[in-house]
Order: sequence, then structure tokens, then C-alpha cells
Amino acid sequence: MNKPAVKPNKKSTFVSTDDILVMLCKSVTDVLASANANQVTYSALVQKITKTSLKPDIGSFVLFDGGFSGLVVINFSAAAAIEIYQKYMTNMGIPIEELSSQHTSDDVANVMGELLNQILGDFTGLVHKELQTSITQSQPKMLTVNKQLIISIDTNLDRPQARRVTFTTQKGNIFYLEMAMDRTEFIKLHDFVPEEFDPDDIIRGASVQMEEENNKKGPDVDQDLLDELGL
Repeated sequence: MNKPAVKPNKKSTFVSTDDILVMLCKSVTDVLASANANQVTYSALVQKITKTSLKPDIGSFVLFDGGFSGLVVINFSAAAAIEIYQKYMTNMGIPIEELSSQHTSDDVANVMGELLNQILGDFTGLVHKELQTSITQSQPKMLTVNKQLIISIDTNLDRPQARRVTFTTQKGNIFYLEMAMDRTEFIKLHDFVPEEFDPDDIIRGASVQMEEENNKKGPDVDQDLLDELGL
């Protein structure tokens, strides 16, 4: 039986919503680096926002549930999406001449969706390792958004907190990560050794899941999404 390692009068360790956000940001940078997609950095400052939304040029979102609930949205500019897509594909040996140069291409949306799936897979692994709880994720949804269409996504959270973080690619292009989740704190009751896991296994598992879902989907992904949102 585990005995509490926290001594009387010793301040407990807290993990807050913003600490969980940092874990997610780390998953973004680590996965893009390990996939040879891009070396990205994120701002040392985080914005408090009132809601999350899809914005131009490519928006994607994932719902998660379990130990805590929330929503992750990533909004890519056209330049950032093309840079990451082309870097990822050329590192897989595809000649640049064979790649799309339009952010509205299905190939770009598929690659960005696959990378987002890997990021969330890595994040759920970190949550399990560091917080000793588990969350499950929905399949990433991708939507090409024009400048006149902004879709706000509401989640059923009791005490929602929303944050936005700015990321910068190697070429200086910008994209934004937004997260909304219940206000929560994890309090460390006793010492433990975080369970080790293989990030490559998580990425492979996420890729397999993405491929299986793509095989089930119809050709009109954007219309399916708009139908889901009631638009």
C-alpha cells in the first residue's frame, strides 16, 4: 500500500490548467520535430480568451474527455499550413514538385489532421504519465475557412477556462493553439515514479487510428463537419 510521502507542513504540489496547457504545447513542438515536419517555438506569454473558434485559413479541433474535459483548436494560416505540410512530405521523400501549393488541397488537410492526431496522442500519453489519469480524444476535424466565416464551438464545461498560445514556424509563419477546459487542479498526495512510455508507439498508434477513420469517411469532409455544427 502506498504511504503518503508529503510530510506535515510541507506544501503540496499543484498542477493547474496552465500547467496542462504547457504539456500540450510541448506535445506540439515534440511531435512536429520528431515527424521532421518543422521546428516550431511557442510564445512565453499565453492569452486568456473568452471562447475558442475556428479562423482562417485552416482550422481544426479535437474534443477530449475522461479525467478532465475540454477542447483543443489549432488555427493555421495558409503559409504555416503549407510550410509544415511540404516539410513533412519532403522529409518522407516526396519531391517538392509533386506537392500541393494550395492550402485548400485535400492533401494538406489530411496531413495536418494526421499531425494533429499525433499531437493529441502524445498529449494523452503525457497526461497518463504525469497526472496518473486518462483522457480520450475525438477524431480531428479539419475545415478550410474563408475570411467571412468564423465558427465558435461551445463545450459543456462547468467552469470553463480558455487560453490561446502563439506558435512560430522555422520560416516565421504563425499559427495559434486554443484550449478550453474545466478549471481544475491536480494535487500531489504522495511521490510516484512516472510510468515510462514510448512516444514512437503513441505516434504509430495515432497514425493507424487516423488511417482507419479516413477509410471510413466519405469524400466531402467539410460538408460533414458543417452538418455536425448545424450550419
